[in-house]
Amino acid sequence: MRRREFITLLGGAAAAIPLAARAQPERLRRVGMLMGYAEGDPEAQSRIAAFRQTLQELGWLEGRNVQFDIRWGEADANRRRNQAAALVSAGPDVIVANTAPVAIALKQATSTIPIVYAVGADPVVSGLVTNLARPGGNITGFSVTEPSLGGKWLGLLRELSPAAKRAGIVNDPANPTGEQYLRAIQAASATLKIELTQLDVRDGPRIGTAIDTFARGSNGMLLVLPGAATGVHRGAIIEAALRNRLPAIYPFRFYVADGGLASYGADQTDVFRRTANYVDRILRGEKAGDLPIQLPTKYEFVINLKTAKALGLEIPPMLLALTNEVIE
Repeated sequence: MRRREFITLLGGAAAAIPLAARAQPERLRRVGMLMGYAEGDPEAQSRIAAFRQTLQELGWLEGRNVQFDIRWGEADANRRRNQAAALVSAGPDVIVANTAPVAIALKQATSTIPIVYAVGADPVVSGLVTNLARPGGNITGFSVTEPSLGGKWLGLLRELSPAAKRAGIVNDPANPTGEQYLRAIQAASATLKIELTQLDVRDGPRIGTAIDTFARGSNGMLLVLPGAATGVHRGAIIEAALRNRLPAIYPFRFYVADGGLASYGADQTDVFRRTANYVDRILRGEKAGDLPIQLPTKYEFVINLKTAKALGLEIPPMLLALTNEVIE
């Protein structure tokens, strides 16, 4: 066969090979996620959707150059530890940790795999890092709460229910920053002259019982602190508040979307989008320890008017004017 004929034949054969088969395959990167919720939780699924969409916009396509390994810790310490160990053993390139207890479990499981902390308490107080600007080690991420908010929550609660004289503080004992919130709330209560009762919660049935017991007194209201248990069991908290006609304020919007009265806190969907940007930077070669821990930049005040009506509350017009969203 002549040389020219051979080259022509070879070129024709190459043209017949599908483009995808001839393209240089991209390296498949693995992103692990350990969520502090149950798999069926719509709020957790919404956060994951925002995260994945942002990664896709940054060029990471599932099945082509990225693969996700999503696991669920719920509000169970043993489950968190077991899932953290299993996820680390799978050897992902980076792990997203949702909630402080999850991040702590992952830190105990690995000191080498990069961890991006998404939606949780102060990471310095939690013992995850020693410095926000340059965390070092293998952890970076986004804190969504700040302890001085405790006083803000109590003040808003008093405006929502001016006649109330007592506040039940629904607290997750596993939240490492709980004591800081409580100190801020106690300082505010002295000025507002509100009697405080701490209600430590770990599971749904006991949450309902604790709130029912608190509600036997008059002029009560509830302040729900951030935490894995309060988030996972929010349905029981909201139901008990409504059952006992207790005005309540919550740390995040998703409580109000589920029927809670009001919330003031960081935009969690926005945090997960920003988390995707950090994961992108790590996958492209940056070190987690060189990326500063970021604090909330976007807060939202939300009121559920349907719940207010069910509780017999008239929301002051000036307070409504401060809201970012009203759910009707």
